[in-house]
Amino acid sequence: MTIRALWIISQEKGENVSIRFSRRFSTVEHRAKSLAGSSYVAVPEESTVLQLLLTELGLSDPDKAYVALRDDCLHRPRSPALELRVDSPEKGILWPMLVISQGPLILACLPLVDVPPEPRPPLASLLSVSQGLTLLAGLQTFLLGSGSKPDGEGLVSRLAMLPSVLLQVCPLGTPLDVPLLGPPATPTGPTSTGNQKQPAWKTGLHRGRAVVNVALTETVRSMQYGNRSRQDLWDVFGTVLCKCEVEGVLPNVMVTLSLPPNGSPLQDILVHPCVTSLDSSILTASSVDNCDSSAFSGPYKFPFSPPLEPFRLCSYTSQVPVPPILGSYQLREEENQLHVSVSLKLHESVKNSFEYCEARLPFFNRDQMGVVDVKVSYGQLDISKEKNLLVWVLGQKFPKSHEVTMEGKISFSGPTHGPSDPLCTGLTAYIKLYFKVPDMTLSGCSVDQHSVQVYSSAKPRIVTSRELISKDYFIWNSTGAAPVSSGQMVM
Repeated sequence: MTIRALWIISQEKGENVSIRFSRRFSTVEHRAKSLAGSSYVAVPEESTVLQLLLTELGLSDPDKAYVALRDDCLHRPRSPALELRVDSPEKGILWPMLVISQGPLILACLPLVDVPPEPRPPLASLLSVSQGLTLLAGLQTFLLGSGSKPDGEGLVSRLAMLPSVLLQVCPLGTPLDVPLLGPPATPTGPTSTGNQKQPAWKTGLHRGRAVVNVALTETVRSMQYGNRSRQDLWDVFGTVLCKCEVEGVLPNVMVTLSLPPNGSPLQDILVHPCVTSLDSSILTASSVDNCDSSAFSGPYKFPFSPPLEPFRLCSYTSQVPVPPILGSYQLREEENQLHVSVSLKLHESVKNSFEYCEARLPFFNRDQMGVVDVKVSYGQLDISKEKNLLVWVLGQKFPKSHEVTMEGKISFSGPTHGPSDPLCTGLTAYIKLYFKVPDMTLSGCSVDQHSVQVYSSAKPRIVTSRELISKDYFIWNSTGAAPVSSGQMVM
């Protein structure tokens, strides 16, 4: 596995984003050109790479409501392996561009992929992706340490040391001392670490009380149209974040994910490169395959030797039968007045205990709000006439009926024009839901405290948690022309 190029980008608040360090490996680039043949895409200039990365990460043009490279519905970003679409001088796609960020730095590298670009191979089959992420994680720890970010002078001195560090850990673009693939060691008692070699990707050892934190978060997205001619869409994306403060050079930890008896199997599973072994049936489950009774449904065991810093152990998708909150939204316009009718219903399978839950109704491309005569059956309604926005705060629980409604009229007769949006004109409008449900996942996936095994001389304190949060959860006005989706929603 080799690296074509590497970049360290500074994104300190209040300062211009800039490339603080970059390195290209001409011998690897020559190999890339030979392997790709006519489909070869050269790595562009630094300024072009910086602009493409910032656009892909959503950090450029924050004031623009629509940026084609970032917001086009045909564009499906897949973190952490991004694709950069180069427009000039040679059009093409750079993939996979690996990116991680923490604090003031963004670290990116472009590994060499020695298989044909079409059809694009799955990430799980590319060793270069796992080892490239391992290299970035090691450099991240070297630059920022395992605690808070270093002061400005400390970061400058470590950046100055990078050329000599790369000569040792990545000579001629080939990373050394990355974790070896193979079965995990399972010692039954305390082991001596005196003969173990300190890997280059792990720059220090933990000293002190042993603590293992495992946090499972599921994010649900939804596009609901309220129209029989349009199919509602939703998807679930899960991540398991870990922070393991365990003594030893290469301590061994195992985290097990479990599903309820009737739960849908996890799919599209990606794991951190520190995972030492994995059942092949776990990686073969994909959302594009038909889910049948023979699919692997757990338990999902992840043995690994953790880095010092917090990291994402794995990610997955899940197919669930219904979204957590079903909504209906109708607008009727008469002269300069809107009749609003909203109904929200919490599905019976969802825990009725929120950390927060609110619905926002923006009204674009109209005069400023005038008279607002709107009533809600539950919760509190906040009105922002300057922003042409209704915020319906539902709080921490739905009523016993699990259903709430909003009815009323809104006139637009203010002295100024309200906010604009090129997407929402006329009756094309939406409700966006924001909610968080602690101690619950939509798939039913969980990580039990007693299922976390740590092979270490010191018995650690184990903390586990799970939560369900919303992201891009839209309910479109059924009487308006909602945007056309490009197909199944992809994380």
